[in-house]
Amino acid sequence: MILKSVLESLLFAWGEPLNIGEISRILNLPASDVSRVLDDMVRQFEEDSGRGLIIQRFGNSYQITTKKENFEFIQNLLQTTVNRNLSNAAMETLSIIAYKQPVTRVEIEMIRGVKCSNVVKGLLDKGLIKEVGKLDKPGRPTLYATTDEFLRHFGLNSIDELPALNIEPEEEKKAT
Repeated sequence: MILKSVLESLLFAWGEPLNIGEISRILNLPASDVSRVLDDMVRQFEEDSGRGLIIQRFGNSYQITTKKENFEFIQNLLQTTVNRNLSNAAMETLSIIAYKQPVTRVEIEMIRGVKCSNVVKGLLDKGLIKEVGKLDKPGRPTLYATTDEFLRHFGLNSIDELPALNIEPEEEKKAT
């Protein structure tokens, strides 16, 4: 078996991020071996600048995707946008969750100043956020965080790649 060929075929055929555990099960190989080969393939794809495809790692999953530099051409082909029809409310809510995770719905509503239970439900349905536990407070509110699908959707390898927030302290705002 030519492992790299099989891995490339699996990633291409699946189309979505494929978990290392699932790949390991399919190939009947240790996850550490499969991960090592996939990480090598990620480097090989990055080094070949003539390719239009790359292999990206999202947490414990891998996916074949197109290069970011080709986005505008793909966008023209698909006539769609990167936010895939996420409303402004959904983008605001998703941003709050991404930067403050884990966070409760009440905390999100305090920041946004409006109710957001329907928006949170929509983000859950799209798989961009998930429930990650309950807060140890009265009512046991649910804690939310982003998912691997969120990373894939926005082309990130990890949450650490989010742009830094430049927020002015309250004193500086009042002085200006």
